[in-house]
Amino acid sequence: MVAQVTADLIRQHGLSEEEYARIVAILGREPNVTELGVFSVMWSEHCSYKNTRLELQKFPTTGASVLVKAGEENAGVIDIGDGWAVAFKMESHNHPSAIEPFQGAATGVGGIIRDIFTMGARPVFFLNSLRFGPIHGRSANIRNNRRIFAGVVSGIAHYGNCIGVPTIGGEAGFDDSYEGNPLVNVFCLGVLRHDQIIRGAAKGVGNPVFYVGAETGRDGLAGAAFASRDLTEESKKDRPAVQVGDPFKGKLLMEACLELLASGCVAGIQDMGAAGLTCSTCETASRGGSGIEIELASVPQRESGMTPYEILLSESQERMLVIVRKGEESKVKEVFERWDLPYAQVGKVTDDGMMRVLRHGIVEVNIPARKLAEEAPVYTREVSEPPLDSEIMIEEVEYPDLHVSLLELLRHPTIASKNWVYEQYDHTVRAGTIVPPGSDAAVFFVREAGKFLAATCDCNSLFCRSNPRRGAQAAVAEAARNLVCSGAVPLALTDNLNFGNPYRPQSFWQLRESVEGIAEACRKFRIPVTGGNVSLYNESPAGAIDPTPTVGMVGLIDDEHWITSQHFKSQGDLIALLGPPGYEIGSSHYLKVIHGLERGAPPKLDYDLEISVQSLLQKLIRAGWIKSAHDCSEGGLAVSVAECCISGAQKLGATIQLPESSERFDVLLFNESHSRVVLTLDPNDWAVVLDLASGVPVTRLGMVGGTSLTISAGESTMSWGLDELYESWYLSVWQAMSALDL
Repeated sequence: MVAQVTADLIRQHGLSEEEYARIVAILGREPNVTELGVFSVMWSEHCSYKNTRLELQKFPTTGASVLVKAGEENAGVIDIGDGWAVAFKMESHNHPSAIEPFQGAATGVGGIIRDIFTMGARPVFFLNSLRFGPIHGRSANIRNNRRIFAGVVSGIAHYGNCIGVPTIGGEAGFDDSYEGNPLVNVFCLGVLRHDQIIRGAAKGVGNPVFYVGAETGRDGLAGAAFASRDLTEESKKDRPAVQVGDPFKGKLLMEACLELLASGCVAGIQDMGAAGLTCSTCETASRGGSGIEIELASVPQRESGMTPYEILLSESQERMLVIVRKGEESKVKEVFERWDLPYAQVGKVTDDGMMRVLRHGIVEVNIPARKLAEEAPVYTREVSEPPLDSEIMIEEVEYPDLHVSLLELLRHPTIASKNWVYEQYDHTVRAGTIVPPGSDAAVFFVREAGKFLAATCDCNSLFCRSNPRRGAQAAVAEAARNLVCSGAVPLALTDNLNFGNPYRPQSFWQLRESVEGIAEACRKFRIPVTGGNVSLYNESPAGAIDPTPTVGMVGLIDDEHWITSQHFKSQGDLIALLGPPGYEIGSSHYLKVIHGLERGAPPKLDYDLEISVQSLLQKLIRAGWIKSAHDCSEGGLAVSVAECCISGAQKLGATIQLPESSERFDVLLFNESHSRVVLTLDPNDWAVVLDLASGVPVTRLGMVGGTSLTISAGESTMSWGLDELYESWYLSVWQAMSALDL
């Protein structure tokens, strides 16, 4: 019996009364249950950005290097010179990873890679940005955090390693706010020539439409399907909680599609990602200004008895929709058969602008494609601005044992070495990784193009909690600074905006402030946004996550000799600080880790100073005077210098004399003010560096050498052995994850 559309079913599909009335007006009739499901997923936040679209329009998306703008296709494309370009994007798989960490993370990697090769680009590397609850301790919640952390890392490693694309960098943070709701943001970059850019549009009336890839199942069923009366109780019981990925089939699909795209017989191509077959059909038709008709009986299926609803809304992995130039069908079949992939001709491009879905010739869905894909309702949600944190006075906190404080900061998993994570990733496959995980930015040599690229992911959620606008600005500035420290010129960024429920005024205010902070910073740095992702409703019973607007940024290094890493290189090198000593401790890791305080206004970004610091650093690196460069961020100057001492293959000590200051010693060591970089250079080059600085603060700090780190300020001196620094920093995550109660 066919289920009826009721008020209860409409609510289960996440549609309001007004939205349902709009659907009826578009169709000129009541929808059937399958059409209701189709509208539900296409008008969800994930597909339509109905609550955030107006905010996202604030991003600068144009520039001389932009070849494909944000929102036009599956990923933005940026020119890198000599006829070559890169396509890159970041997306999230937060909610699936909370349910099933391994598969949730693995399918996130599989999904982002399809977005890249759909553009005609060969994927060359991954990054990821991860957030979890605390992992040190023995409580049930902490054991669960470790389980999720281990599963996510294993899932990322499994898919990336098997498909043969290296994971070369990223970040991982740990905080109570992510307990029960981890963040799994994955980034992929691919390379292509300008003339290889492919559009995801269904063009050419009469062109055949092919389905290729894994058979469709009930896993990852989109929308409200799990609650829908259109599903039998048996199918609900058997349906996997999240999608199940197959990296080996993903590899075959990638190679087959790239070969097919190179043949010239493809008129359009689209990944079956969010909303599966539904999204790929209506979006390609909408972009092409055409219509599309498909026959569900022709769709390869791995389960029996699937309804039209289930087939259309399934999010089974490793599937693509390909619009083929008429007359080239035999070539397409030959490619798919050679790569041993399931495929079928499932439909054709039409000229009536409709998304028409048949099953055994009977019309199941008949919806105007553009109205479905492009004309979802758009909302401006209510905002409520909470009182912002005021500046914190250092006199409010006790003076700690500074020796212990540095060790505790290095031990905190957000700051500690992430070797436990990246040793599970194959970052050497393709033999292009020049600077591996662990430095300010990863550096990769793209052999096809003969180009050196640097890439990084950044976000300080402590800053964003206290002041989302400042925190978002800081994320852009730190990402750009990390790239410049590696020798690169920043090109463009993608983002992943992770927030709570947009219907809650304070959550939506956090999102709006973060978007405007990123947009303002991008305009100041002249860095376009190429696209990204919005992930909302990130909440657990304890409340919403801290606002986390993650930034992924890519830079270009024109000369191999400019590649720079963070660790000290040689005994006797001079250590200098580029930028001011700093004094701002609000929302710092020092306050959180040592004093248990998560408050205080975060540092304010001075754009002129930041741009001057980055510009000078670029000049110094290009002149060949800089041996190492490391930005000051989480943990401040003391943590940055300690990392320089212990993050290389050879541990090298340092003797530091801080300039005279009225600030307390702990403030000088651990403040997190912006626009600061720790440099090393040959002492003979110091005079010319000072001359070039021309108004930009540059301070001589000390020398590299010895078996300890010694820092003095006035008459106060602290010293740490390199072994104790290294043990705190290197072993922290290993010790947490080696617990037998994982």
